[in-house]
Amino acid sequence: MPKIKTHRGAAKRFSLTKSGRIKRAKAFKRHILTDKTTKRKRSLRQNDYIAECEARKVRELIPYK
Repeated sequence: MPKIKTHRGAAKRFSLTKSGRIKRAKAFKRHILTDKTTKRKRSLRQNDYIAECEARKVRELIPYK
């Protein structure tokens, strides 16, 4: 069997934790930041985790990470 290719876009966006959960950055922190409250921008800094229902799809995209 040949090796599975890693989806490079997914590899740059997601990372696996030691416990096997998939870490991701929050969206809406790129531009038009003047309209967003300081509290909202601060909460967008924290990382988040992929929902378990989506995790299987993402694991197929990053098999060796």
